[in-house]
Amino acid sequence: MSWFTENLWESIAIIGIVALCIEILVFGFATFILLFLGLSCLISALSMYLGLVNESWEVALTFNAVVTVVLALLLWKPLERMQNKQDLTAVKSDFANIEFQLVEDVEPNSDNVTFSYSGISWKVKSTQPLLKGQFVRVTKKDVGIFWVMPVEKTQEVDQ
Repeated sequence: MSWFTENLWESIAIIGIVALCIEILVFGFATFILLFLGLSCLISALSMYLGLVNESWEVALTFNAVVTVVLALLLWKPLERMQNKQDLTAVKSDFANIEFQLVEDVEPNSDNVTFSYSGISWKVKSTQPLLKGQFVRVTKKDVGIFWVMPVEKTQEVDQ
């Protein structure tokens, strides 16, 4: 215990690094409390090392508490906005290049047309009416659904 009191700024820096490691590796920035605590410990340790803050436990705890609150007030909203940002870009996949010939008519609101691919029976949907025998290409996929668009094709494609 004497090493901690004799090397106060190093001890606080170690506590800060451990808190940041736990926040990043275990929680993956899911909670911000350890992030603020870790950063404030590092700032406190640096301030003590540079001689800006007196090197005592009472001052260290007080300074660390104040810096933690200030960091929380400054960083909470930007970090929350960053965490809640959603990526709405469509994922490109191998399904987007599948072409096949329809065996039934497809109406925009129908759910009865299916296509068997890779051992799974997929519902075939379109935003426009499509006729039996027409060649289509998968443009988007949802869970259990192929969204298709017509393509110009003169030869048959294997199913």
